[in-house]
Amino acid sequence: MPVRTRVAIVAAGVVVAVVALLGVWFVTKQFGRHLGLPLASRTCTVEADGRVVLSAEQMANAATIAAIGVQRKMPERAVVVALATAYQESHLRNIAHGDRDSLGLFQQRPSQGWGTPEQVQDPRYAANKFYAALKKVKGWEKMRVTEAAQRVQRSAFPEAYQKWAADSEVLTRALLGHATGAVACTVGSKPTMRGPAAAAALVESLALDWGLPDLTAPTDLTGFTVPAADSRNGWRYAHWLVSHADDHGVKLVRFGDLEWTAEHGTWAKVKGGRAAPTQVLAEVFAAT
Repeated sequence: MPVRTRVAIVAAGVVVAVVALLGVWFVTKQFGRHLGLPLASRTCTVEADGRVVLSAEQMANAATIAAIGVQRKMPERAVVVALATAYQESHLRNIAHGDRDSLGLFQQRPSQGWGTPEQVQDPRYAANKFYAALKKVKGWEKMRVTEAAQRVQRSAFPEAYQKWAADSEVLTRALLGHATGAVACTVGSKPTMRGPAAAAALVESLALDWGLPDLTAPTDLTGFTVPAADSRNGWRYAHWLVSHADDHGVKLVRFGDLEWTAEHGTWAKVKGGRAAPTQVLAEVFAAT
């Protein structure tokens, strides 16, 4: 075979390989979550008339976005829109970069009046600002998810939010308490936090996300209960606690006749009877 022909074949092979790699990168970036690509060991599975798999970080952020929506007394549809927006803008990650000066979950721009760089990278602040802006959009409740999101975000890709609508509806059903034992997270073997510090931080975060001023720090250092007016509120708090298990060192969550444990990462029937129907029990890992 002539040298020139062999060189041409090798060059063509390189081009094909590069194109294939670019294709894999593009598909992964655009559709990876829907293709069921493997995630890190710290994962959360949400099942509520649909199935969504997120990383622990994504799940914690989604839970905070949902809770802030409830605290602001926004309709459930607003939570769907907010989650779809954060899905598209940051993949539900609180990132410190973006287009021009865009930052955080919603890629809000300090130069456009959304707040300081520190503020827009605070998930609670960012979610509050998004809901406040959405509320000002006349008739947003009757719009498609992507249309409502676009009125707030003014993105160069106005249809991009719609592809996350179905996943956001699944998350909303679970995080707002319409499903039982719907959020199950597998956490690492080494908790981020332990002991009294973990319990105190968990109670503070829960109170801030949900607006629970009367929630107090635990007296037994590692465990505490959260009052729940009804089953729906109980599952809201229970799912939030599991969603934040990895970043707050949660060991156990129990509500009704079900409990989630960090050891198994799933919900199971409580051994020895039901827990009180008006409170959610949580425990963090003890200090070493």
